Amino acid sequence: MQNSELFFNYLSWSNPWLVAIALNTVLLAIGTIAPKKLLTPAGQFHGWLLGVLIWGCLGWQGYAVVMFYFLVGSGVTSIGKAQKEAEGIAEKRSGARGPENVWGSALTATMSAVGVLALSILGETGKMPVPQDAISLLLLGYAASFCTKLSDTCASEIGKAYGKRTFLITSLQPVPRGTEGAVSLEGTIAGIVGSILIALLSWAVGLIDLTGIVFCVIAAFIATNIESVIGATVQSKFEWLTNELVNFFNTLIGAIAAIVLAAAWKAFLA
Repeated sequence: MQNSELFFNYLSWSNPWLVAIALNTVLLAIGTIAPKKLLTPAGQFHGWLLGVLIWGCLGWQGYAVVMFYFLVGSGVTSIGKAQKEAEGIAEKRSGARGPENVWGSALTATMSAVGVLALSILGETGKMPVPQDAISLLLLGYAASFCTKLSDTCASEIGKAYGKRTFLITSLQPVPRGTEGAVSLEGTIAGIVGSILIALLSWAVGLIDLTGIVFCVIAAFIATNIESVIGATVQSKFEWLTNELVNFFNTLIGAIAAIVLAAAWKAFLA
């Protein structure tokens, strides 16, 4: 009898994994028939998988953050699209994301989400005390990774569209818009605004606290500029160092930076 109850509880709609599969399947169907494609066909499947994992691990709160990044990031990419295409600096496939884009942007966040789930399960089974501090840091890393990626996307796309003067981050020499490692005042401001918005959302849904907003924005600024340095120095020297791999490193640096800042702040207060 007990096993039957467990089975039916697992199948109930209160189970987050069933909700995740149903919701993302509906969204996949809508995305498939929508005239404007934000994802390639392969990207749609990987987006579905990402959505299931995030909702299953973090519920609607984590899902709200990834959806906010995806929708705002896609919208920002389309700004000045005709001009960027004419200058040859637009995103490939008219901005439609493929699997490499999905995981380049969200692999760090996914690892953080799975880590939260794993620690929660271990705590609930009684094998170890629920490590709330570790879970809080992983949630901070999750939020910071998307703050970093949205900051990078906003800085790059707004800089390409509206940057009046662009400089190579390593030498501050003027360079054309769209140059790897180029920065502009307009893009930098847009990047900061983007990171603030997604950090505020992460706080509003309860993933981070108020100090976490500050840590996320600072971490995003640090990581975005490090990404520009990588683009200006070593990216072109290694064929395997693709934009998607750099994006992964970028989000990983942002997550780690936020966690280190939080740990340092806690140690300072102790």
